[in-house]
Amino acid sequence: MKLPGNMQQMMQQAQKMQEKMQAEIAAIKVEGSAGGGMVSISMDGQKNVLGVKIDPETAGDVEMLQDLVLAACTDAIRKVDELSNKKMSGLLGGMGLPPGLL
Repeated sequence: MKLPGNMQQMMQQAQKMQEKMQAEIAAIKVEGSAGGGMVSISMDGQKNVLGVKIDPETAGDVEMLQDLVLAACTDAIRKVDELSNKKMSGLLGGMGLPPGLL
């Protein structure tokens, strides 16, 4: 089934915008931290952990270290979500969609 010219053009534009959005989100790099920087986690826009830094002073207390790693991961995920939402809002804002549609 062939779509009318204008509709087909709109679909192609939407696909290009989606590809651009995915590339921009994939390029995001954040660092989440906990314990005043005692533990930090580097993460990309697809929420893949790229690296972990642990202050040697925290290595002796396993429970505290576990809590700090978890908190740093949560912080990094929150930052990825915030940046992703900002990028999506910026890209989708130019489409003229009503507020709250997406």
